[in-house]
Amino acid sequence: MGGYKTVQTADYLKSLYGLDGKVALVTGGATGIGRMVAEALVSAGAKVFIASRKAADCAKVADELNAMGASGSAEGFGADLSTEEGINALSEEIAKRTDKLHILFNNSGVSWGAPMKDFPHSAWEKVMNINVAAAFTLTRNLFPLLRASASDSDPARIVNIGSIMGIMPFADGAYSYSASKAAILHLTQILAQEFASKRITVNAFAPGPFQSRMTAFATDGEDKAAKVGEGVPLGRIGLPSDIAGATLYLCGKAGAYVTGTTIPIDGGLHNVTHTGLFNLD
Repeated sequence: MGGYKTVQTADYLKSLYGLDGKVALVTGGATGIGRMVAEALVSAGAKVFIASRKAADCAKVADELNAMGASGSAEGFGADLSTEEGINALSEEIAKRTDKLHILFNNSGVSWGAPMKDFPHSAWEKVMNINVAAAFTLTRNLFPLLRASASDSDPARIVNIGSIMGIMPFADGAYSYSASKAAILHLTQILAQEFASKRITVNAFAPGPFQSRMTAFATDGEDKAAKVGEGVPLGRIGLPSDIAGATLYLCGKAGAYVTGTTIPIDGGLHNVTHTGLFNLD
């Protein structure tokens, strides 16, 4: 056992993190964390489908990624994950474009913020539907394509995008969002257990604050981003490289033996336990 052999450094790193020949789907891949994931996958050699509600944005991002000159490539097109019909349409589109899917990133998500007294029931329906139900249904639909790419030594990979707000008990008015992210992290563990025998790993990210369209109200601009970063133990908000590193780890050979795990990419926020309960200053 072991199979140790001496390799050149570049070859060794590529063997662990390279994704040549892999096919991936990133929902919500035109902006924010989804864009960071897509760029990492293309840079490592994967063929990446980018799908979200705004087809033009997806096509534009795909062109930008293809212009990088990386070994991978990107294709962008529209998809509406707010309805079962839209999810089925995306599933059919992916099946037309490939007979195997090695990597699925369930990244599409929405949020809603309001004081509790003003928080509408519809905010629960919308957020839970897209953040949890859509991810489940898309995974269910694409299971045959994932299974077709899986092997004992190189499982297919599913990565669900949660949030640190799904781990820590605070909402800042985003009640349905926080609850939905806790749900997707729990669903990750359920599916990891069920899919292991099929050689499909299921893991999740729990990001802290990153610059994105969803967090623009708090992180748009260097001054705002720096202010938010002051509340993070490591003193800054997340960078694209933080997402890229975790992406290549879970999707490359390096992460082939990891499943059912949530990686907090949050600068240490999940370790913050001080609540100010006995702070008398």
